[in-house]
Amino acid sequence: MPWLWFGLKPALRAWAEPWQARIQEQLRAVEAVEIGSDCFIAPQARIFAEPKRPIVLGDRVSVGAEAFLHGPITLGDDVSVNPRVSMDGGRAGIRVGVGTRIATGAMIYAFDHGMDPAAEMRTQPVRSRGIEIGRDVWIAAGVGITDGVRIGDHAVVAMGAVVTRDVPDWAIVAGVPARVIGKRSDQGDRRSQDSGSNSSSGG
Repeated sequence: MPWLWFGLKPALRAWAEPWQARIQEQLRAVEAVEIGSDCFIAPQARIFAEPKRPIVLGDRVSVGAEAFLHGPITLGDDVSVNPRVSMDGGRAGIRVGVGTRIATGAMIYAFDHGMDPAAEMRTQPVRSRGIEIGRDVWIAAGVGITDGVRIGDHAVVAMGAVVTRDVPDWAIVAGVPARVIGKRSDQGDRRSQDSGSNSSSGG
């Protein structure tokens, strides 16, 4: 698991670093990727980046097993991409801010097809406006994010939600299509109140 990489004891780290370096060297040799320091890329990850569709990973980024990444994609420092995440930057790209977490099975596609009823689907034009995900965001398991969306800083997208429109900073969204159900900025006060109520009722 990617998070185990960052908690390895020195003896294990000394063994694992050359192994991880070989994985990253192989990627650099065949793909248009930039990889920051102390990153972890699972050997089962699938990363595809052509010269005009690069992938840039900041420092301490982790990419889990069976994740699929097709550029253009830029991941900021301390971003984690869990197993079986699928990301395709289309032409306009996907940008993910510092410290964001993308949970298992999320699907993020920065392109869409036309739906002209007079033409077959296989001949429809492909459009790409790009996707921007802010810093310190939690994208939960199984989330879908469609092209043209911006997700604000510190937001939370609940499990299985499908995001079809912009999400404000600090918002918690859920559902299909996703809608705002709360604010993450309120959660600290709520936890304090719950804790106080429990203490009072306990005597």
